[in-house]
Amino acid sequence: MMTLNPLTAVSPIDGRYAGKTAPLREYFSEFALIRNRVKVEIEYFISLTKFGLSQLEGMENAEELRKAYTGFTIEDAGRIKEIEKTTNHDVKAVEYFIKEKFREAGLERYSEFVHFGLTSQDINNTATPLSVKEALHDIIYPKMDEIIRELQERADEWKDIPMLARTHGQPASPTRLGKEIEVFVARLREQKSQLESIPVPAKFGGATGNMNAHKVAFPDRDWKTFADSFVAGLGLKRSCPTTQIEHYDNLAAIFDAFRRFNTILIDLCRDIWTYISMEYFRQRVIKGEVGSSAMPHKVNPIDFENAEGNLGMADAIFTHLSMKLPVSRLQRDLTDSTVLRNIGVPFGHSLIAFESILKGLGKLLLNREAIDRDLENNWAVVAEAIQTVLRREAYPNPYEALKALTRTGGHISQESIAAFIDSLDVDDRVKEELHAITPMNYTGI
Repeated sequence: MMTLNPLTAVSPIDGRYAGKTAPLREYFSEFALIRNRVKVEIEYFISLTKFGLSQLEGMENAEELRKAYTGFTIEDAGRIKEIEKTTNHDVKAVEYFIKEKFREAGLERYSEFVHFGLTSQDINNTATPLSVKEALHDIIYPKMDEIIRELQERADEWKDIPMLARTHGQPASPTRLGKEIEVFVARLREQKSQLESIPVPAKFGGATGNMNAHKVAFPDRDWKTFADSFVAGLGLKRSCPTTQIEHYDNLAAIFDAFRRFNTILIDLCRDIWTYISMEYFRQRVIKGEVGSSAMPHKVNPIDFENAEGNLGMADAIFTHLSMKLPVSRLQRDLTDSTVLRNIGVPFGHSLIAFESILKGLGKLLLNREAIDRDLENNWAVVAEAIQTVLRREAYPNPYEALKALTRTGGHISQESIAAFIDSLDVDDRVKEELHAITPMNYTGI
């Protein structure tokens, strides 16, 4: 059997793009999931020691217990996987691993309060959202901010550059290049803000969500407040009431918001790709890079194409996650469990795309000559301006007059526009105003 490495990996996330997705291993690998399960179990036990249970009096060395996850090693994960071969249950293997640690530390008398009153989804539906929250804050949000910042810098740099707009692919009222980039900045900021506002949810409530076991063992305790406080201490929001599992509605909202951010980037990639094809941008040549195996002259917009493809992969998986996870039969079926293991995949494709976009933006070279040439060749776009001024002056049928001029089938030049203005029966003041309008300055606010 082949040894796993980037050349033998089934997924390009861990193969071709392993270097770009490596930071996500801390959050979405099997190792990371197991470590987070240990963390949740340990923090839960520590919270129980502070809950005034007489059975746990004298248990005070919490920091020592935390070393079980703060110092968690590959060997520890391997030991848990070894235990799982016997238990055939991943979370139970974690429980037995922690009990081993208790025995080694002389704390065996407290060990039955490890995983006390819990079901496996209390651990999984807390450990997995914890990974999502940490990956968002540590990796994804900073990279989103970097893209927004790069785009804002270019919007500022190009804010005064007039550019022919195109609606339905046809020449339209001129705009400014910086403003068109600013549109993406505003959209991305809004969606990132919405994404950040969604609480990261966790489920913590026992076998069917009612904390039955807790209640029967200690009926006089406020277990609901305890559970709310424990989950909040992990930086998550406890969903309540639930069945055996988290209902995933907020997690689905996170995936949907993330997908919207990605979809805006797809829109950006396609626009930049088109501007490159129109020669509004050239691309900085990277020494040693080959654009085409057959055509030496080519510098292809591969970074934006790569990003578009990976964003599409991410969005497809995010869509499945957000539509599938909130649906479960009665109090629980197992379909969520296998799906949850794939949460890191769309994060990986997204991160690959983010890096490609940043690389592509860094290679863009503005070609002002092509932008200006397009404006000069499309004087017909000032027709809107002329007819609007004529409306202001109560000139009869101005729209129809400009329509007749611009739909003759011939090329509309600066000279033909000037001749049309001179033929108008309006004051010289108005003619002077109309002559001052050009495709270069008719760019609005």
